Amino acid sequence: MRETLKIWLEQPLVRNGILGVIILNAIVLGLEAVPPVAQPFGDTLRMIDLACLAIFVAEILLKLFAYRATFFRNGWNLFDTAIVGSALLPGAENLSVLRALRVLRVLRVISVMPRLRRVVEGFVTALPGMGSVFLLMGLVFYIGSVMATKLFAASFPEWFGNLGLSAYSLFQIMTLESWSMGIVRPVMEVYPYAWAFFVPFILLTTFAVVNLLVGLIVNSMQDAHSEEATEKTDAYRDEVLSRLDAIEQALKTQSPPR
Repeated sequence: MRETLKIWLEQPLVRNGILGVIILNAIVLGLEAVPPVAQPFGDTLRMIDLACLAIFVAEILLKLFAYRATFFRNGWNLFDTAIVGSALLPGAENLSVLRALRVLRVLRVISVMPRLRRVVEGFVTALPGMGSVFLLMGLVFYIGSVMATKLFAASFPEWFGNLGLSAYSLFQIMTLESWSMGIVRPVMEVYPYAWAFFVPFILLTTFAVVNLLVGLIVNSMQDAHSEEATEKTDAYRDEVLSRLDAIEQALKTQSPPR
């Protein structure tokens, strides 16, 4: 019975059905945030949301019964359980924070769609390398914050009055959000040569370190795709070899003895 249930759970019809429920749940949660819709149809939306939650719980229970201990060896199963379990916490209906966490159920679409899983897996694989880049960026921000505080704190205490304010202002500059007219040009009116600090900082952080992060993520995703292609090739090769072996055995049994 367990094997039959496993086969049924892995069927495309079942997977697509769960995906449809996730999308429906996402639409319902969005409509609950629209007052003109939520006020007249609030009870209906709530019933649909509870029905979706019941389906998610039933799916997890069926998987637990079918896979037993192996269920917990799959990280995506644990992810789904945590997402669905957040809606079952005591007081979830009374606390606004827990009610808001219901929208996290939309993230289940990642575990259902293989393409999205590969993107997330590639990102997770890149995390160790990203740690080194974040450390480098932290050093750059620390050095830049100390320098900016010493250089500009006297005239612009609201932006560079202490280490924290300087770090936040430099982060805004790194994102290129109102960096020129909002911060750098006013500073240059008092310190005409301030560009000699800000321009190298932008080149180093925005165009160098951030692109390192992008490159690491892209390489990890390419490696994930390569591993998947290799697995498919190996599986096809094993299938062909098994079929050839079966044909060879059949020919041996059918050939008349000499």
